[in-house]
Amino acid sequence: MATATSELVFSPQANHNFSRILSDLKRANLSITNRLRSIREDADFVSEVAAAFSRPLIANERCGSWYIPPETKAGSAYFKSTDGHTGQWRFSTRRLNLQLLSIIGNNDGCIIVDSTRRGKRMPDALSKTVPIWCCVLNHVLFPDTPVFHEFYTPPNAVSESEHAQIESRIPEHVGSLRALGLDLDILRQQVKKPLRPMWVTQESQLVPMDEVFDDFHPVICCTSSRRVLGGEMSEGGYIQGAGDDTENWALGLTPPVFWRHADILLSTPEPDLPDLVRSLVSDDIADMSSGSPRQIAPCLFVSCLPLPNTSSPSTCVIAIYSKTTDPSTWVKSPLLMEVGVGKHKLASRNLRMALPSISDFVQRFLAQTSDSCSSEDSDSKTPEQRRILIACETGKDLSVGVALTLSCQYSDREGSLTPQLSPSGHTKSDIRVKLSRIMTNFPEANPSRTTLQSVNSFLMG
Repeated sequence: MATATSELVFSPQANHNFSRILSDLKRANLSITNRLRSIREDADFVSEVAAAFSRPLIANERCGSWYIPPETKAGSAYFKSTDGHTGQWRFSTRRLNLQLLSIIGNNDGCIIVDSTRRGKRMPDALSKTVPIWCCVLNHVLFPDTPVFHEFYTPPNAVSESEHAQIESRIPEHVGSLRALGLDLDILRQQVKKPLRPMWVTQESQLVPMDEVFDDFHPVICCTSSRRVLGGEMSEGGYIQGAGDDTENWALGLTPPVFWRHADILLSTPEPDLPDLVRSLVSDDIADMSSGSPRQIAPCLFVSCLPLPNTSSPSTCVIAIYSKTTDPSTWVKSPLLMEVGVGKHKLASRNLRMALPSISDFVQRFLAQTSDSCSSEDSDSKTPEQRRILIACETGKDLSVGVALTLSCQYSDREGSLTPQLSPSGHTKSDIRVKLSRIMTNFPEANPSRTTLQSVNSFLMG
């Protein structure tokens, strides 16, 4: 006798197993293999865009570099999607991205590459943050030409109402940029026409456009990923925005390591991939040299750890380590300070308590050396110029925060360091101006918000 459907009983354990199976399927679809294959597929589209428009490829970090082989990458930009979020709509005076102007001027434009999560047509960084940047720069670089000041956004991603609200804030952004006191004449020499954003997605018809635009430099915003409206399981393994959230899946893999070993990574079975990735990452770290320190002010340099060989009686070194250590052990010699503040956000918070000791250490070094530190080259009759080198794990976060602090405290109007402590009473505006100069000299710098909060707290406290 057949059992009626109404008489069937499913145990709670069966429901639990079904939920677990769905979770396992989703996790399997979001595997490293599928992510890397999706990145390679999207990178092929980016290559087609580059061929169609004949402009250099710029990666919008952190995500964009996954979609551009290193040999075809012309540079990096840092346009945050959060600056384009509804109600935010900011022009970042910390991320000026002025390094793009020379690339745009020399190539009549550029292609900025980024991706976005499942379901979105394009990231807010490309639909709103880049347009704000273009419009603000056009106002500042071409103040007497109102026709260049029009604000453009993609109508299929930004509503008329939001467009109008963003546009109403442009004057305050223009004022913020002008308040930094940048040398605008130098910037005006780099571009001869206004900047105008354009947008390309995998839904676009790619028509070769190897032409010079008479009225503007095109800033082509390329969304690398194909739009996925449903779940990943319906896409045969394809993942929209596969290069995002690397801390959750990449196991330390970086775009340069991926592109250097793409063939073997894409041909390795999924169960063997984690060990292979860890091995490649380990080899890359072992082979990686810390490189030359990066100069960000007349005698201020930053570097990543391990410390480069900089033994010199005229060089003061501050190394910031990710292990918390006793402050009484930090000063190793009159020329070396090893500061242990911990990792990540803890390190940025602990920096606030470390800055007084670092500042005192540097002041003693400056007072003990008699020659001035300036941007001019010294001749053979003068002592070797003083240098202050700050190193941290990345060379872009904590070290930049310390350099910003020292610049605010000990630099004169020309940027040269002096042992005379500057008057107290720093303001956010003063600190912002100093930071903008550092970011202009070192666009790859990436001081976290927590690091900058520690700097502000120390300088204004």
